[in-house]
Amino acid sequence: MDLPLIHKLIEAYKLWQEYLPHFPKTSRYTLGSKIDQLFIEMTELVYSASYMSGEKKLACVKKSSSKMDLLKFFLRISWEVKALDNKKYAKLSEILDEIGRMLGGWIRQLNEKLPPEAEERR
Repeated sequence: MDLPLIHKLIEAYKLWQEYLPHFPKTSRYTLGSKIDQLFIEMTELVYSASYMSGEKKLACVKKSSSKMDLLKFFLRISWEVKALDNKKYAKLSEILDEIGRMLGGWIRQLNEKLPPEAEERR
């Protein structure tokens, strides 16, 4: 399954990979590594969810959305400590906002598809 969301995540990760070598050494292996790991985990969750169904898919997409929130948080910290400049932060944020909207839409769609009895377990 080749979701547009996967393509967007790959685009964001490739951009991140261009920025990471320019991170200050003091942050590259801590904050930079954490951001890199979150990108990978989020992409893995979205990819896995694309092959799941029902409540498992919803749980996986929600977990991916949570990773997205953490990713944005750590990117903001990297911008605040000046490891990322304004332009790079803005470009990544723009793509991540779009990914966030895509994830939100997917969660809404999955919520609508689940039967009412599954409502209690969400």
